[in-house]
Amino acid sequence: FLEGHVHAFAVLGGVPAGQIRYDNLTAAVTKVLWKGRARIENPRWTAFRSHYRFEAFYCEPGIEGAHEKGGVEGQVGYFRRNHLVPVPEVDSLAELNARIAVAEEAEDARRIGARIRAIGQDFAAEVPLLIPLPDEPFETGLLLTPRVDRYSQVTVRMNRYSVPVRLIGRQVRVVLRSSELIIYDGRQEAARHERMAGRGAETLVLDHYLEALMRKPGAMAGSVPLDQARASGAFTGAHEALWSAARRASGEPAATRVLVEVLLLHRHMDAADVITGIEAALSVGAHAADVVAV
Repeated sequence: FLEGHVHAFAVLGGVPAGQIRYDNLTAAVTKVLWKGRARIENPRWTAFRSHYRFEAFYCEPGIEGAHEKGGVEGQVGYFRRNHLVPVPEVDSLAELNARIAVAEEAEDARRIGARIRAIGQDFAAEVPLLIPLPDEPFETGLLLTPRVDRYSQVTVRMNRYSVPVRLIGRQVRVVLRSSELIIYDGRQEAARHERMAGRGAETLVLDHYLEALMRKPGAMAGSVPLDQARASGAFTGAHEALWSAARRASGEPAATRVLVEVLLLHRHMDAADVITGIEAALSVGAHAADVVAV
């Protein structure tokens, strides 16, 4: 709810002055009082409104307030029917948002009913009335402080996310947002993951385990982080070819240690450059990390 506001204000380039009309959704209203439009608000929502300096106008609950927001619901229905039917098939929430943004831009040229001006023209006339955005951002995420378990993971909302192995046993700070979570070690960002839906799932990043795999290379071949890296495309055919070449030359576990050294290059080099280095090294019969880097 709050992230949606932040995104909307950023797209608009400012905050609508005066009042913004709302239904009595629980993210904003904890209790509807009996008389008038007085509401007991969610404290975070009150802080958010104060940060962006706008007032909320709450519609009457139930059928009595249906006419107070009909125009909004009508336009939402129009957008859904014209841009989201049939239901889009996408690989990620980011892809869906990008497609919706394209559709929103196309709407600027549309005229509502018999109005003389298009939506974009009417909005251009209203831009000078917007309140400037605040200098400091409002953190919309929920702050949590889990402890890293012995598997180098934190559990957030019954799902598990990996962090670098150096953080095992330590308490970290997690900012949980609607579509992502960011894990901090002190003030330094330690990991960033796409938020998972459901329960009991896990997102494990291979890079987080490289130091441990250097000490225990036998754990690499059947590991879940390796499987997920393959599925995401982070572990490419070039990595596989280098690993195979190292096995033929040195056998296990030396080959896996060579692979880990090459994977560590990704921390300070562009992925495309590392892949090019792997291919160049293999073309001359080499597989050492130093040759790949050069």
